[in-house]
Amino acid sequence: MKFPISWLREFVLLPDDVTADQVAEALLRQGLEVESVTHLGEDLVGPIVVARVLTVDVLTEFKKPIRWVSVDAGEAEPRWMICGAQNFQAGDLVVVVKPGAVLPGGFAITARETYGHTSNGMVCSTKELGLGEDHSGILVLPEGSAQVGDDAIALLNLKDAVIDLAVTPDRGYALSMRGVAREVATAFNLDFVDPVNKYELTNIATSISAAIEDPSGADRLVLSSVTGWNPASPSPLWMQNRLALCGMRSISLAVDITNYVMLELGQPLHAFDAAKITGTLRVRRAKDGESLETLDHVKRSLIADDLLIADDDGPLALAGTMGGLASEISDETNSILLEAAHFIPAVVGRMSRRHKLSSEASRRLERGVDPELPRHASARAIQLLCQFGGGVHVTSIDIDNRNPTPVIEIDPNFPSRLVGFSYTAQAVGQHLRWWKRSRAWRVTRRFHPCSLPRRRVVGSRMHNEHVVI
Repeated sequence: MKFPISWLREFVLLPDDVTADQVAEALLRQGLEVESVTHLGEDLVGPIVVARVLTVDVLTEFKKPIRWVSVDAGEAEPRWMICGAQNFQAGDLVVVVKPGAVLPGGFAITARETYGHTSNGMVCSTKELGLGEDHSGILVLPEGSAQVGDDAIALLNLKDAVIDLAVTPDRGYALSMRGVAREVATAFNLDFVDPVNKYELTNIATSISAAIEDPSGADRLVLSSVTGWNPASPSPLWMQNRLALCGMRSISLAVDITNYVMLELGQPLHAFDAAKITGTLRVRRAKDGESLETLDHVKRSLIADDLLIADDDGPLALAGTMGGLASEISDETNSILLEAAHFIPAVVGRMSRRHKLSSEASRRLERGVDPELPRHASARAIQLLCQFGGGVHVTSIDIDNRNPTPVIEIDPNFPSRLVGFSYTAQAVGQHLRWWKRSRAWRVTRRFHPCSLPRRRVVGSRMHNEHVVI
């Protein structure tokens, strides 16, 4: 799990002088495995600005396609550059590095003679700016995301730090910004701003036809209908940047939003084209002879142990693993059915390994995801879909077949006896109440930091979370 410190600061009120290396050391103390800390833009020097492409001329006298490009970079005269990329055209907003600038890796930019012309700068790709590994084409900015001449270093947050965690199977919550932020808040004894508190699902009704037919595979299913969707809407630049820093490429607004919410909260989601769904959408096991072509264009033969999202016509997705090609969002989609569910981890894990198909969704669900999250993640995704895609939330349905969460009763002296270090009852109560607010535990209201009589543990459901005391 890669995450930028700038995003972490939205959920933990870290002092300005706390560095990424200090955060990494704190996470190590919490028992998480830190793979690396990357300081982006340390050697970056401007000017790097937003520019609009004015003209594109193709130089045909060379062995490979070369383009002679003029751009408006907010100066009195157009700036001319040589570029080999083919994925942009006149009118696009791009990022231009002027002579005198230095790109990541110490790559100094100068005006130079090449292909019979003087290239007075460079039009940049994502990789050249240090935002990701995509070097296939130029970074084209969404229209309206910036003004010509804007400082691209600040706009794209090119100076940041990214921590990469190796998340073990017992720490699945750390595959989200919410989970990591909670650990950092605990380590520094700081306030944790839980993002789920801001997003609550509305318009709950029963007008969506849905069912969980196999309770051994899933115990919660949240479906939401969004209409009036504009499939041509671009993803906002800040979202594209954060996805890139976390190691994901931008694909389309609908896909980007589901990926973004998964990274933010830890709950995988899937968006179906509502027009391609027939009848009741259900969670069920596969039937003999069924098959499904998944989004990676592989046709998969299914067995009875496979858990599916299906409609009246057949399978639509491998539950919690990958969607099917037949119901994917397309350029003509204007109505979306958004799915968020709590699948049983072992079921997803077996299916993922059987099909040799490990996805970002399955990685999280097979480790265990908080079953309280589907409602909040759906609400967050709906907010983004409506804000940036022009959609309208029509209705949602929440099928919740979970068993009641057991009450945990604990002796406040137990932690001290367990680890051989003295913790006060006040400290134990503070941590338990904090974790209750984060929805990781349901703690009986009878527990109070001043309540000292011994209590016994009568049951617990941790949802793969860990209390640090």
